[in-house]
Amino acid sequence: MAKQQQLWEQYRAQLEALQGRKLNFDLEKRDQYTASNGWHVDDYRTELPAEPPGPPLPDGSFAAAKKMLREYRFPDPSIITGIFVPEEPLERRVMLLRGRFLWMTFYFGVKVGAVIDERVEGEQGAEQRWGFTYQTLEGHMERGQMTFTVSKYLLSGQVAFRIHAFSQAADIPNPIYRLGFHLFGRRLQVRFAHRALERMRELVEQELTAGKQPDAGPPIKTTGAEPEAAKELEKARGQD
Repeated sequence: MAKQQQLWEQYRAQLEALQGRKLNFDLEKRDQYTASNGWHVDDYRTELPAEPPGPPLPDGSFAAAKKMLREYRFPDPSIITGIFVPEEPLERRVMLLRGRFLWMTFYFGVKVGAVIDERVEGEQGAEQRWGFTYQTLEGHMERGQMTFTVSKYLLSGQVAFRIHAFSQAADIPNPIYRLGFHLFGRRLQVRFAHRALERMRELVEQELTAGKQPDAGPPIKTTGAEPEAAKELEKARGQD
């Protein structure tokens, strides 16, 4: 967390500038953001280590995934780094996203639109769900919304991480960036999502095993420490 704080301090001016920016799309037209209207609509999902049935454990897979979500650690930093004030409440968070592709570095502004903390009923029974959405701000090369959630199915103990998004290219004044985004933007977007799923699995597994040492079993003693064992060993040798 100390490194994150140092990073956000370097970008303090950019973060402050984002505070006054508006969304670059109209949330009231959300029902129009469909594939038939030229928008990308994506759903991604991966399984995380399961828990026993029942409410999420305080130190289980669900809690570990919540931590990775809240700290925005699941994106691959070689693709996207989220820069934000750590002490800012999640529901008021504004993030500067630093994107890297080939030799280029881009900066985008997003804000958290909603924090999700709910229990819902679905085909698999009761589901505990936690996560948040972020929405693109003016100046972003895309417009749209991404929703990140971790779910635990209380009957089975199954835990899953999901990404849902709707997006399309925004107006990009710079012709070089516009061409680059046209050629590579979608590919980079899909790569971001798949790597985010992989990293979430890796980070949750690391969190669950951190500090846990494998059972070494009973101490191993030499035959010299156990006279009776030494006698039995000599008998066995004599029978060879």
